Amino acid sequence: MIGTLLLLILCGMLGCTLGKDKESKGKFSTPVLDVSEQQLVLEANQTLRLKCRGRWELLWALPSGVTKENQTLRVDESRCGKRETQHCSTLVLSHAKARHTGSFRCRYRHKQQKQAAVYVYVRDSQRPFVRVQKESPELMFLKEGEPLIFPCKVTWPDAVVSLIKWQAPIQTLIPDQKNIIWNSRQGFIIRSPSIVHTGLFSCEIKVNGVKHLQHYITHRPVNEILEVYLNSTRPVQTLQGGRLALNCTVTAPLNSRVTISWSYPGTANITKRIMPGKSQIMFYSILSISHLRKSDRGAYTCHVRNGPVHRETNTTVIVYDEPFLRLKHRQGSVLHASAGQKYYRLTPKLRAFPPAEVIWLKDGMVAAEKCSRYHAEGSSLVIRDVAEEDAGVYTVLTGIQQFGLYRNITYSLVVNVRPQIGEKAVSVQDPGTVQRGSRQALRCTTYGVPPPKIQWFWHPCPPKRNTPAPLA
Repeated sequence: MIGTLLLLILCGMLGCTLGKDKESKGKFSTPVLDVSEQQLVLEANQTLRLKCRGRWELLWALPSGVTKENQTLRVDESRCGKRETQHCSTLVLSHAKARHTGSFRCRYRHKQQKQAAVYVYVRDSQRPFVRVQKESPELMFLKEGEPLIFPCKVTWPDAVVSLIKWQAPIQTLIPDQKNIIWNSRQGFIIRSPSIVHTGLFSCEIKVNGVKHLQHYITHRPVNEILEVYLNSTRPVQTLQGGRLALNCTVTAPLNSRVTISWSYPGTANITKRIMPGKSQIMFYSILSISHLRKSDRGAYTCHVRNGPVHRETNTTVIVYDEPFLRLKHRQGSVLHASAGQKYYRLTPKLRAFPPAEVIWLKDGMVAAEKCSRYHAEGSSLVIRDVAEEDAGVYTVLTGIQQFGLYRNITYSLVVNVRPQIGEKAVSVQDPGTVQRGSRQALRCTTYGVPPPKIQWFWHPCPPKRNTPAPLA
């Protein structure tokens, strides 16, 4: 009895499952259009009317040339069927244009993979191509392992279109439906393009004796980056409210498809430029900020990508609240140098923004004008071939005139001179033999900085040795 009950319960469960599967795979499991053809051909300015029916709520996917804001487009939703359990949607497109050519698809809102579609051609003898030709040829890139598609789709299915390659010798590529395929809904498809498919191409069609063309330039991308640099790789210092302009320049071979992007802390304007040359292309990306704020402080990185190749360069932007000038001694105010040194550098601690003007004085006179051996390098003063006369008082004057900021400090430079004995430089006669017990005066004249100390030492003469008598 219990077994029979369990069997009935299981059968009931299986029956429900089978019922649900049958329902999901039954009528209207996919929306249904009121047209049986896979394609429709309308004349320009005719009205397109499509009705779609389904079990659940519906929506339409339209060709790119048809926008929902189009005033000639209307979509009416309603419930339909004997018991109004079904959903119906009617699409009406009045005054159809060539640009409306494409696939019209009716989908379930919650199951968009379930759809019914019809391709609609809107024939227009004045506009045989769906897409409008731009002023310059459309740029297309050959990618390894991918087909090359010239998107010159047309507004009627039996249009006769030619694909022309303009590089000498000019030739018309004939579709063989193997490597070169013509499809009125896509255009010309080259399944396995090679280097011979680079250059200027055109899709051509003649209507009533009038020739219509769409031009394309194809390039084979080169994945190489030759050089990347910023106009400022050192930290950029500026004041709040000032302007910033960073230029990222990239050099790459011809046929390169370089993309440049930035990462930065605040907000900025980006402008781009390309300058082709004979053998290379220069890509420019300029980041600019017209009014800097504290939030703009930080790292600015230029990212460059050419296919799989990636490079980057960066700099740091420092934004100061206000100008400043700080000046102090680095190793005290009294300095020592030695006569004969090849060079000696006086370097104070200077921090300023904007950069300060620096002037060095020697004993109250401009140092560079006083001696040709004095040379200013940044905030330092370099003395070449140091001599005794370089000793004195040095003053460094700094100032930012624009903001009325001035600072100065003074150094005392002592030039040490090696001790010298004057008598060593003068030829002195040997005093010879002097009488025992007599009084003699010896003089030692010295000079040096600081003054040298003098010490006398007596070195007694070595005793005479007895000379052995000669042998007889």
